[in-house]
Amino acid sequence: MADFVSGFWNVYVMGLVALSLLFCVFILIANMTKRPEKVEVQDHLWDETLQEYNNPLPRWWLYLFWITIFFSVAYLAIFPGFGNKQGIFGWSSIGQYEGEVARADERYGPIFNQYLEKDLLAVAADPEANAMGQRMFLTYCAQCHGSAATGAKGFPNLTDAEWNWGGEPDTIKTTILGGRMGVMPPFGPALGGEGVKDVANYVRSLSGLAHDSLRAQRGKDLFLQQCAVCHQADGTGNQALGSPNLTNNSWLYGSSEATIIETITNGRQNQMPAFADFLGEAKVHILAAYVTSLSKGQ
Repeated sequence: MADFVSGFWNVYVMGLVALSLLFCVFILIANMTKRPEKVEVQDHLWDETLQEYNNPLPRWWLYLFWITIFFSVAYLAIFPGFGNKQGIFGWSSIGQYEGEVARADERYGPIFNQYLEKDLLAVAADPEANAMGQRMFLTYCAQCHGSAATGAKGFPNLTDAEWNWGGEPDTIKTTILGGRMGVMPPFGPALGGEGVKDVANYVRSLSGLAHDSLRAQRGKDLFLQQCAVCHQADGTGNQALGSPNLTNNSWLYGSSEATIIETITNGRQNQMPAFADFLGEAKVHILAAYVTSLSKGQ
């Protein structure tokens, strides 16, 4: 109900619940007081030959129905469900979750906190901490980076030495804590179809891939005009901006000419979510140490 800003919906839900319960009570009372004087076969048929008697509902069934109504009233009094009423105990799913998290932090917090003051490389070399980091990685990171951390299309490989934002331990921790937003603007309108192809061939030439030398020659000037501000004049990228190095064999979306043309034309946008609030610094410290160990070979 918190998502509805109008008080009408609160009244609407309360009225709907109350009318439903009252209707059930009416049905029960009607069937308990109006019992047929004589049991006989009804005059209607189903499926040509099926008929039914006008027997009243069994008493045990009626009593069970009454029990369900009393249970519903008690449930609505104790728990949320009757409009925006929170119930006499004030229970909420968010409150229960926060309570469980608080109890877990109280129990397991000291285990994580013991590593917080240690250097990340030292934590990465600790087998127990590394095992905890691996379990957290498989829980929170493998969905994007894969269980082996080798990445996928659009998600970077964490086991090599190529890092858009930097691969130093403290930088990795900063990335996990605050997340990253990588944006490559579209250059299709500015360069045109032929210009995009020229730049794509020049970009492929930077990493030694097969390319059209004439297009690459024309594309170099366009690259210096439009792309060098982020990727540097030599194409080696800028980790302060998260701009990738275009001179190696590490490609987030692929190195084919068609893929590079698509990237230049339409741009790219990637977001790495922040885990500071969700995991806390102590857990992120251990997780960053594990990720560091993947690329440092520890």
